[in-house]
Amino acid sequence: MSYFDAASAAPLHPVARQALLASLDEGWADPSRPYREGRRARLLLDAAREAAAEAVGCRPDELVFTSSGTRAVHTGIAGALAGRRRIGRHLIVSAVEHSSVLHSAEVFEADGGTVTQVPVDRTGAVTVQGYADALRPDTALACLQSANHEVGTEQPVAAVAEACRAAGVPLLVDAAQSLGWGPVGGDWSLLAASAHKWGGPSGVGLLVVRKGVRFAPQGPADERESGRSPGFENLPAVVAAAASLRAVRAEAEREAARLRELTERIRSRVPALVPDVEVVGDPVRRLPGTVTFSCLYVDGETLLHELDRAGFSVSSGSSCTSSTLTPSHVLRAMGVLSEGNVRVSLPPGTPAEDVERFLEVLPGAVAAVRDKLAAPASEAVVRDDALVVDALGRRCPIPVIELAKVIGDVPVGGRVRVLSDDEAARLDIPAWCEMRGQEYVGEEPADRGSAYVVRRLS
Repeated sequence: MSYFDAASAAPLHPVARQALLASLDEGWADPSRPYREGRRARLLLDAAREAAAEAVGCRPDELVFTSSGTRAVHTGIAGALAGRRRIGRHLIVSAVEHSSVLHSAEVFEADGGTVTQVPVDRTGAVTVQGYADALRPDTALACLQSANHEVGTEQPVAAVAEACRAAGVPLLVDAAQSLGWGPVGGDWSLLAASAHKWGGPSGVGLLVVRKGVRFAPQGPADERESGRSPGFENLPAVVAAAASLRAVRAEAEREAARLRELTERIRSRVPALVPDVEVVGDPVRRLPGTVTFSCLYVDGETLLHELDRAGFSVSSGSSCTSSTLTPSHVLRAMGVLSEGNVRVSLPPGTPAEDVERFLEVLPGAVAAVRDKLAAPASEAVVRDDALVVDALGRRCPIPVIELAKVIGDVPVGGRVRVLSDDEAARLDIPAWCEMRGQEYVGEEPADRGSAYVVRRLS
């Protein structure tokens, strides 16, 4: 079985396993106690904090360990907003942030704050000007991920941090996806990360708050971790997290170059092997091991099952794999195809042979899924000089499949109206038009769902 979902959780690093087992015997006592066992535990905790701080590029007393990366994000945003409440109640986030950031923004907005979402381009990157334009006198905090978790695009963190610093606004960086590859550059103010993304154990996060940043911890007071992460420290996991971070950093330069070659192999060969595929994300400024592509006329969940049966564990941002039946907010913000979406994120150590085997298996898996979905005939009628396709009640990618079937039945310059009540159609039909050289006219209201109007150009 080839595990290609390291962006969700990387396999436990051997160093993490060794450190975890060793610290179970030495780090079980309360590190706040002055007796021998407590002092021994305190030494382990302090050493882990120093190692993690060195990897991040901060002072040890600026870093605390949390129960997860999500907890680090929630704590960091809430504390920074509370600490700067007198400045204002305005928060800036990008449209492609991790759900932990966006959920924090929703809570803040429900409590009376205002939130600005900075849009991204088709590669998934924000512009520095976009953040500069969003800054206001009452901006309390800005947030920006270092690299995107779904498509791998790296963000211009250093330049955004400079713009925020000039305006006197702290920047919180979600570095969950990138910290294992290297420190985050720029004059950022707060940083959050998660150990299971770099091969540490799950249940350990990092939160860094630079000296001088106004920060007011929320919730009941607790004396541990500078009052920013309540509860007894999971010391064995913390030690393993810090040890594995140091270990992956030592291997990062060599392994990054190797994984970049493998993902470039996937980026360049998938469109040649599989027709009607869109590779998404920035082709250059991206994480070493992540590559994402979307396949037209493919149900994402079925494709993932096909690949699983073939021995490959991958993930997807397709609406078809979500219980909400709505496309990924990241793919939606980018304006790219969401149906049949596959994210391949290679863990360090992935053999080149596994990638070659994936490229051999993928075309057959996609073809098998397309064969299964080719059946239903659309109900197409001519109404108001437009061909109307009734795809109501049919989920992705059926509306797009039905559009593709009938576009040739109208003359050049003629229109097709696709009726659909699937949220994914709002994203996938315009994306299909761009891929196939047709004109997306726009969305119109309908008695049920929406009507998506396409004009045939060729």
